[in-house]
Amino acid sequence: MDVQPQDLTAALNRLRRAQGQLGGVIRMIEEGRDCADVVTQLAAVSRAVDKAGFAIIATNLQHCIAAGEEASIDREQLEKLFLSLA
Repeated sequence: MDVQPQDLTAALNRLRRAQGQLGGVIRMIEEGRDCADVVTQLAAVSRAVDKAGFAIIATNLQHCIAAGEEASIDREQLEKLFLSLA
């Protein structure tokens, strides 16, 4: 099942914020900022991207359940998706 972009608004917003954060990390590196500060911000970007990935997977599953459809992805593929974000 294809999920419409409007159903992924929260994930898109999170990714846009992460994009801005990543730009900030790049600027921090270019400015020679402290390593610990850079890594802290980089970790925040990573968590934001991971949360967006989980939201995308959850939204797709929710749509399948709501439509009474069988998931378009089997258990093994779903497990691989989750593990790729872990």
